[in-house]
Amino acid sequence: MEDIEAVALLQDPVRRRLYEFVVGRGREVGRNEAAEAAGVGRTLAAFHLDKLVDGGLLEAGSRRLSGRSGPGAGRPAKVYRRSAGERAVSLPARDYRTVAGLLAEAAERAGLDGEVQEAARREGAALAAGEPCGDLDALAKVLVARGYEPVLESAEGDGGVEGGGGPVLRMRNCPFHAVAERFPPLVCGMNLALLEGLVEGSEGVRVRMDARPGWCCVVAEPSKNNQD
Repeated sequence: MEDIEAVALLQDPVRRRLYEFVVGRGREVGRNEAAEAAGVGRTLAAFHLDKLVDGGLLEAGSRRLSGRSGPGAGRPAKVYRRSAGERAVSLPARDYRTVAGLLAEAAERAGLDGEVQEAARREGAALAAGEPCGDLDALAKVLVARGYEPVLESAEGDGGVEGGGGPVLRMRNCPFHAVAERFPPLVCGMNLALLEGLVEGSEGVRVRMDARPGWCCVVAEPSKNNQD
C-alpha cells in the first residue's frame, strides 16, 4: 500500500511537474528554482515538494545556494533531490526482483556470463529491428522507453571519442539497479551487451563501459567513423 500511495501522489499535475523537474536536474534543487520551472508560486511549490518528501519520492536537505560560507553568506535553504528508494506497483503484488536475483545468482555460480551477454545482445538487436538506433537521439528515445534516463553531455576533457571530444550519452538510471548492486560484473556485462545489440550495424554510434557512482555503467557516443 505504501508504494501505491507514493505513486498516487504524482496524480496531481503540479506535483508531477515538480517531481519530474527535480529528477531531471540530477542534483539538489531549491524551492525557487522548482517553482519557476513548474510555473507556480514558491509557497505552493514548497507544499507539494514536502508532500513528495513525506511520500518517499524525494529527499530534502539544506545548503547555502549562494555557494559562500561564513558571515554574510545567508541562511541555508531547503533543497530537494530524488530519493534513493525505488517504488513499484502491481496488482496483485508480484515479486520479480527476487526471481531476477535468484536467476542472476545461479548464472554467476554456473559461469554463464557469456551466455547471458549473448542473450542480451540478441534482445538489443531485436529491439533495434523495430526502432533503429543510428544516432544518439534515436538511441535515447529507445532507452527512455526501457527505463533509462539518458542525458547528453559534452565530452570535452572527458575523453569521449578517441581524438574527438563529441557528445556522450550517459544514463542517470539503471533499470537493473537492484540486481546490479548484488551482481555487478554479471549485470553490467549484460547491460553493455544489450546496448551493443541496440547499436549493432550502426555506423554512427558506439557504446562502452564507463562506470561512475550513481550512474549507469554504459555510455554511448558517436563512433569514430562518424567524426570525419
